[in-house]
Amino acid sequence: MKHTRRLLPAALASLLTACATPSVNQSGHIPAKVAPASIPAPAPSLPSPQIQAPQSTPEVTTANVWDKLRGSFVMSDCDADPQIMVWAHRYTQNPQRFEAQMSDALPQIVYVQQAAEKYDVAGEFVLLPWVESQYRPVPGHRNLPAGMWQLVQSTARVMGLHVERGYDGRLDTSASTDGVMHMLHDYYNQLHDWRLVDYAFNRGEFGVQRLVQQHGTPPDEPAIPKLPVPRITREHLTKLLAISCVVRDPSRFRVDLPTLPADQHLETVEVNRSMSLSVAADHAGMDTDALKRLNPALQSNFLDTDGPGHLLMPHRNAEQLRNAMQIANAQDMTASVSSTVPLHAPYAADKAQDDEDQAQAPRHASTHVVRPGESLWQIARNYSTSVSTLERLNHLHGKALKPGQMLKVGSSGKH
Repeated sequence: MKHTRRLLPAALASLLTACATPSVNQSGHIPAKVAPASIPAPAPSLPSPQIQAPQSTPEVTTANVWDKLRGSFVMSDCDADPQIMVWAHRYTQNPQRFEAQMSDALPQIVYVQQAAEKYDVAGEFVLLPWVESQYRPVPGHRNLPAGMWQLVQSTARVMGLHVERGYDGRLDTSASTDGVMHMLHDYYNQLHDWRLVDYAFNRGEFGVQRLVQQHGTPPDEPAIPKLPVPRITREHLTKLLAISCVVRDPSRFRVDLPTLPADQHLETVEVNRSMSLSVAADHAGMDTDALKRLNPALQSNFLDTDGPGHLLMPHRNAEQLRNAMQIANAQDMTASVSSTVPLHAPYAADKAQDDEDQAQAPRHASTHVVRPGESLWQIARNYSTSVSTLERLNHLHGKALKPGQMLKVGSSGKH
């Protein structure tokens, strides 16, 4: 059961609300196919990064994130409630399969852990995507939940994660993770109890606030607060504490947690030119399919800088792609995607739509009146600014936009 909640927009896409389902293995949703647009013949690509001495990369060491994660746990341990152990044993009933699942998810776990640390969120919530999706980028259809955080389109629109042809922000690991962590931090500032934060994530912020007003803040014991919430909400917290229990004491369940070399830690690369994913993968020194798996929000083989403008990849590949783009910059190849030597020209239809958007944006506008259906991301794009800037200028603090609302957008438009 999913709930729409008030969110705080964040850096690339803004913020979101979230929800939980008992299992995503049963979803089986298939994303709508995108009709391929006609792409002009490619122009000369970026120069090979091998023509320049490679930049130094950190020593490849085995980085164990688990000790750091355990140190950030703040909620009850394995023996706080019998159901915690029931679910912990259920997760690890096949130790080899569990270890393989954790190994597959570890790059995302490390990435989410860094975001949780940034927002000072309790370590248990790093494992929240395990409860939601086992860190899989579940595709959505219509208003069904999607992504490893399991978000519906309505909540994505509220927080600025746009869902459109060729891109589904709910599957954007970078944007959605940043948004969720910002939201959880905000929930804690209101509720002052991480257990209630999990309830709010599953059931809805305002519903939990009403329960606290009616029944008061629950005591530390029992570990699973006895508030009148649906069984699925209580079970959601139990599952979160259960997977945290396994991480807290893996030997108790006869499992070994995997490790990840430092050069395989994921990071975001800001891409300064439109290009196909195959070209990006080539210059990053990685397989195209591997790059697509790490960036499931991009539902076509093309990255347009008018869209999200970033790619998620391992550190070693990120350094190589940045190096290639630096070489291109030095050769003055990035003055204009349309007038210099781009990797690939944008789709004609997208370019026409972008020209139309530009024509509608005033040259020297300082305010904008919100039209029905507009998102903060769309407005930021039309005025060549960022979502965070609009949020700051207008003191939005996660409030939903309303048609007719007057927004400050700065001193100039997109021209």
